[in-house]
Amino acid sequence: MGIFDGFKNVIKDEAAKQFIARPDDAKDTIVYKWPETNIRLLSQLTVQADEVALFVKKGQVAGILTSGTHNLNGADIPFLGALIDNITGGNFLMSELYFVSTRQFANLPFGGMIDNVLDPMSNLAVGIRLFGEYSIKAVEPEKLVINLLGTKSMTTNEELTEWVKSLLLKVFREVVSSYVSEEKKPVLGIASQASEFELKVLPLITKELEEYGLTVAKIGNVTISIKEEDEATLKQMTRDFAYANNMQAADAAVKLGMASGLQSGSSAGQAATSTFGAATGFTMGMGMNAAQQMGQNQAQTTPQSTSTTSPTPAPETTK
Repeated sequence: MGIFDGFKNVIKDEAAKQFIARPDDAKDTIVYKWPETNIRLLSQLTVQADEVALFVKKGQVAGILTSGTHNLNGADIPFLGALIDNITGGNFLMSELYFVSTRQFANLPFGGMIDNVLDPMSNLAVGIRLFGEYSIKAVEPEKLVINLLGTKSMTTNEELTEWVKSLLLKVFREVVSSYVSEEKKPVLGIASQASEFELKVLPLITKELEEYGLTVAKIGNVTISIKEEDEATLKQMTRDFAYANNMQAADAAVKLGMASGLQSGSSAGQAATSTFGAATGFTMGMGMNAAQQMGQNQAQTTPQSTSTTSPTPAPETTK
C-alpha cells in the first residue's frame, strides 16, 4: 500500500467518525436526549463543563461521562464494551444517550388557581390564586433519567418543567389550605403570608423531588391574591361584622357600667357609689337648707295670735 492509499484510509476513517454534542438550541434545557440510538463506534463525544452524558440501555445507566472530549472506543472507556452491537459487526453502540445539565436553572415561573377554601371568619368559599418563581437543579442525573424520564415518558424540557410547576402548585395548595382550614386563619390578609409559605413549601417540595434527582434551590417572588368578587364580598362582610361587634361592645359597656354601680365591692362600684352618694348628699343638703329657709320666712310673715279671754276678777271682801 502506497502513501497515498494510507492517506485515503485516514480521510475515510475521519469521515466515518460521528461528532456528538448537545446542539446550541438545546443549551438552556435541563435534559437533552440524543435523537439516535445507533451510535457509531469511535465517534467523538463532547460534554460541556456544566453537564454529564449518560448512556442508558434497557432502563439502566450503563455509564456516565463527565466534561471533556471523549473518543468512544472500548479500549479507553470500558463500559462501552457492553453496548457494542454485534449484529452490525461491532461498529455501533446500541444505547440511549442523555445530556443532563448540572447547573441551576433560575427564574422559572409557576402558578395558577390554588383552590376554593372556606374562610373560617365568614364561612364563605373563597378562590385563591398564587404565582411565583423557582430555581431547579439536577443533583443526581441517574435518578432523573431513570426514575422520572423513564417512568413518566417525558421527552422535552417543557414537559419536565411543567411537571415541576404542577407539583409546586400542589404543595402550595396543601400549605395554604392547612393555614386556613386547620389553623383557622382569615383569608383576608393572606397575601402578607407569602414569605412564610415559601419557607414552609421549600423543604416539602425538596422531599417530593428527591426521588427524581432534582432539587428546588429557591422559591421567590410569590404573590397570593383573592378573586376580586370574593375579596369585595369578604371586605363588606368584615365591615358588617365590625359594626355589629362595635354595637354589641357599646351595649355591653353600658350594661357593665350600670351593673358596676350596684357592686359596692368593686372599685368601679365604689366609684359609682361614691359619685351617687355625693350627688345624693348634695341634693339632700340643698333640700334641708331650702326647708329651713322656708320655715324662717314663714315665721317672719305669720302674725302672733292674741288671747281674747278676759282675766278673772278678784273676789270682793266682806266688811
